[in-house]
Amino acid sequence: MGGSDFAELLDALARLGAAETQMRELRALLVRTATDSGTGLLALLGPTTQLSMAAALADPARVDDALLAGMRAAVGDVNAQVGSLPFARLQLLLAPVIESCQRLLTGGVPEPLRPELRTVAVQAYTLAGRLAFETRDDQASRALYAAATGAAGQLGTPWRRAVVHMSHALVTLYSVPGIGAARELVDASVRDARTGDSVRVRARAHALQAEIAARSGAERHAQTALSLAWYDLDRDDDEDPSPTSFSPDHLRGFEGLCELYVGDAAVAHDFFAGSVAALGAPRERVQRAIVSTDQAMACIRLDAPERAADLLHACVDSAASTGGRVPVLRLRQARKELRPWRREGFVADLDDHLIDVLGS
Repeated sequence: MGGSDFAELLDALARLGAAETQMRELRALLVRTATDSGTGLLALLGPTTQLSMAAALADPARVDDALLAGMRAAVGDVNAQVGSLPFARLQLLLAPVIESCQRLLTGGVPEPLRPELRTVAVQAYTLAGRLAFETRDDQASRALYAAATGAAGQLGTPWRRAVVHMSHALVTLYSVPGIGAARELVDASVRDARTGDSVRVRARAHALQAEIAARSGAERHAQTALSLAWYDLDRDDDEDPSPTSFSPDHLRGFEGLCELYVGDAAVAHDFFAGSVAALGAPRERVQRAIVSTDQAMACIRLDAPERAADLLHACVDSAASTGGRVPVLRLRQARKELRPWRREGFVADLDDHLIDVLGS
């Protein structure tokens, strides 16, 4: 919203003492209104930045700091609505930013501004790659992640490329058969993270490495990676360069996965329950649905299928509201695990709910 009339209003409200929660609600309202009305990016950028963007696209030498700040803010606004708005809407909202980045990167943008433009492009391409995956356009997703990886590699900040690799690894895990391709991306993220300046990113990379190891049945490797992730988080501080949110609550979800695949299902259940309770922000809604589905899987292994079905009902509603692909895939996996109880009424109720809401 940088450069827009709405941004100026928010600035004025902040100076008058408006609470941060109220500011977030206002920004979220604008994004929803933009997608409802079809004005999209134009509403986010505002008339001043729209004019600057048009001028820059005609002559990239006219790119300035204010325009880049407006583009960065627009990407942040779209990212903040993951979990609150359907992925298809967010994809449409982000598309003009992607096109602008592509055109400006090949133009004559002043050299001092190119690193910031690449930074915005990396963030936009990575988010767009994830959104394309969620809307089942895997070809576009791969192309966007390749563009993000290339742009990040030119920045000289390895942790940024590690973030791209991690996002790419997660979508690859669910869109490519087998686990090998995802493992290669996770290992690449760990290598970049270890040479980067962000311990927060390093912790998340090690957590993903633990998940991949657990899914492969490598218990010792998984536990080693988890220990490294906790070590990294213990060193986290407020000066970490990455805005990525990765907390002990997120890591407990990974610990639960490791226990689910190579440990104790009861321990896994408790880790998942704690993680779900802590993931309360709207931005974490998709992750909360994924962890809840994993918690249901733990219930099934503990011979508590009815409790599992209860958890899955909430996951169905969440997956339907966001259009999340991973929660749906996890739901289908959990439903397969309920086959021994397929004649029970609670499974029939779950099937009816799945058909009514997701059509499957």
